[in-house]
Amino acid sequence: MTHEQLIQPVLAFLGCETPKAWLDEAMNQLPLLMQDHANCEKKAAGTAMNLMFRYSFFNDLQVKLAQLVREEMLHYEQVLALMHKRGQEWQALSAGRYAAGLRKEVRTYEPEALIDILIIGAFVEARSCERFYALAPLVDEELGKYYRYLLKSESRHFEDYLALALDVAKTGKLKDPEEDIQSRIELIREVEAKLILTPDPVFRFHSGVPKKAAA
Repeated sequence: MTHEQLIQPVLAFLGCETPKAWLDEAMNQLPLLMQDHANCEKKAAGTAMNLMFRYSFFNDLQVKLAQLVREEMLHYEQVLALMHKRGQEWQALSAGRYAAGLRKEVRTYEPEALIDILIIGAFVEARSCERFYALAPLVDEELGKYYRYLLKSESRHFEDYLALALDVAKTGKLKDPEEDIQSRIELIREVEAKLILTPDPVFRFHSGVPKKAAA
């Protein structure tokens, strides 16, 4: 399957594509982008691990998340190796607004809270893939090759998260699991697109339009 074929379900799921202003800034801030990408891989593994401990009674969830933890940590190591190869020192970065903005939508009762967390996970994974696809032809050959590898490796993750959300909804005996999932996808899609398309004072891997470009 080509990269163009892989990205189509991702683009259909997301509410927007990355603005050109963000891509332009990414080319000016490539070391920062790589650093935050490393942080994102580590956070993704940590989030999956936390869910494994918190919801240990969902067997399918355990298996899928265990696979995800291994894969995200492998990618974390790979990004660190690329940074080291380029002589880039590790630096501490504050978190952007993206994840916190999405988490505001999580309901406060179960199993709906877990369903929302899984749907948000799907959007985070899908956005990452969309950005890898958009960045690959713009960056240097080595990094572009790696981003295309990540697109192929991670393009299924958002669908895995959605499948888990539906499983949880059915297990939780919701009145209409599929309708609940779809309504939450539509809500979170709008929130996610707004975070991507509106001015953002902090440049990060999942940030919105750079504020100076939007001014």
